[in-house]
Amino acid sequence: MKNRKEYLDNHKDRFINELFELLKIPSVSADSAFYQDVLDTAALIKTSLEKIGCDNVEICDTPGYPVVYAEKLINPDLPTILVYGHYDVQPADPIHLWNSPPFDPVIKKTEAHPEGAIFARGACDDKGQMFMHVKAVEYLIANNELPCNVKFMIEGEEEIGSPSLEWFVKNHKEKLRNDIILISDTGMISNTQPSITTGLRGLSYMEVTVTGPNRDLHSGLYGGAVANPINILSQMIAKLHDENNSITIPGFYKNAEILSTEERAEMAKAPFSLEEYKAALDLNDVHGELGYTTNERNSIRPTLDVNGIWGGYAGEGAKTVIPSKAHAKISMRLVPGQDHVEISELFSNYFKSLAPASVKVEVSSHHGGHPYVTPIDSIGYRAAKMAYETTFENSPIPQRSGGSIPIVALFENELNSKSILMGFGLDSDAIHSPNEHFGVFNYFKGIETIPLFYKHFTELSKK
Repeated sequence: MKNRKEYLDNHKDRFINELFELLKIPSVSADSAFYQDVLDTAALIKTSLEKIGCDNVEICDTPGYPVVYAEKLINPDLPTILVYGHYDVQPADPIHLWNSPPFDPVIKKTEAHPEGAIFARGACDDKGQMFMHVKAVEYLIANNELPCNVKFMIEGEEEIGSPSLEWFVKNHKEKLRNDIILISDTGMISNTQPSITTGLRGLSYMEVTVTGPNRDLHSGLYGGAVANPINILSQMIAKLHDENNSITIPGFYKNAEILSTEERAEMAKAPFSLEEYKAALDLNDVHGELGYTTNERNSIRPTLDVNGIWGGYAGEGAKTVIPSKAHAKISMRLVPGQDHVEISELFSNYFKSLAPASVKVEVSSHHGGHPYVTPIDSIGYRAAKMAYETTFENSPIPQRSGGSIPIVALFENELNSKSILMGFGLDSDAIHSPNEHFGVFNYFKGIETIPLFYKHFTELSKK
């Protein structure tokens, strides 16, 4: 422990500066305008992995953006840990809501991070957390303390649903063979109360278009005589929930996992203040499915949300039109038992059934992923628990996350590997939002904790 802290202290400025260089590149996978920036980020990660002493470092082509692969294999008789992360980031929009430029990282103090936080798009999701693993392995190699084999698989399409990763995994199974997959793309309860994510929700992401007349019409000449697509779309969306905020799609809940009273009681032991939650979001009250707490609604229950809606005139001043089309993007978070392909089909059929004859409806699926649950009695979980207990001096709480990492289920199906989700971000870090940030404390605590996972996993695997 002393050696690790000394190493971190001696290299702290360099570790921060190297992360800054990574954060300066706008690797937005969703926008083709940033195509070269995404490739430049992959190249920088390759260089970083080479510098720390990894072998066989390569940029692997895929049908989309490349995967950066590296390995350090010291003994075939020892276990192999595969580190997964992603180097692409969400779009920074809306830019005007950032307090500092999204790709010009800066350290500022916050209430949750009195020691300072790194503000930049991708700081927490996932460049900062991914880079913790690079620096942790740097320490292990530099000090000749690497207890097992390690492989890296860092992709560039997670923020658009990892469309090429399944292809890559299926075509490189031997290269990716491992005993466990280690991921830091989640969070923890607080800087004093760590937690380990044991469950992820699945995802079904849809887009809908409602079409009325064949062109925009004068709202005075045609208003009241033809269907307004925005009005119709709004009415259709309103019918997707009932008065109890339950989702009305027939068959939606048919296979959804329902946790026992005992399991829900265990979840309720995690520290949580509803008043602080509302204050942090400037809410007068919370909202959600009847019969469930806030923490249950955002983790163990499925949801349906409109992520964007547009149509007609939204410019300055007035333009009195009935639009020809109205659009919406709608996502559904799914729980174990729900299949995203089946849910997408159920949504499509039901949504079309809600439309009156006066409009036409198109529904398309963008991407999806399956839910995932990891057992807390596994060697991987026990190793992670022991690592957190050492560095935080507090036992981590197992937690279900409301987020989705679709590739985790893919890894289990294709590589027959369990994943351990050791996240170090906080809920307040504003991932996917303006002013995303990642605590300096969290960055270095991750680098300090991850080597202990290697140590404990290797020792437990021998028993």
